[in-house]
Amino acid sequence: MTVKEIMTEDVEAIAADTTIRNAAEKMASMDVGVLPVVQGEELVGIVTDRDIAIRAVAEGLDPDTTAVRDVMTPHVECCHEDDDLEQCAELMEERKIRRIVVVDEDDRLTGILSLGDLATRSGDHELPEEVLEEISTPSAPRR
Repeated sequence: MTVKEIMTEDVEAIAADTTIRNAAEKMASMDVGVLPVVQGEELVGIVTDRDIAIRAVAEGLDPDTTAVRDVMTPHVECCHEDDDLEQCAELMEERKIRRIVVVDEDDRLTGILSLGDLATRSGDHELPEEVLEEISTPSAPRR
């Protein structure tokens, strides 16, 4: 099975210079916790509700002047839509991530593969359990 067969398509991205307030409002209206970040056509990062909470709110940054680029995760793990699903799941396990951006052969954003997609669309009950167990194993806390 390929990633394209079960990924969430029609994913909306957000511009890197958008304020974090607008990003949070977009997340709320779409009922999502993650948005790919683009600069023009180029994928430059990913921002999560947790990024906004930890890197902005906890630091006291102004949501009306702080740009998404200032709190996003700049190095995005990606897989290709024609990749084998199990290989992509292994990458999620290795990187301890619950979602992975999906790109086409020209590295353009085409979707997101989430742990939820694995659980509800893969038809494999063991695969999402394995991924969840591995990504939930705590790493050493940074202090």
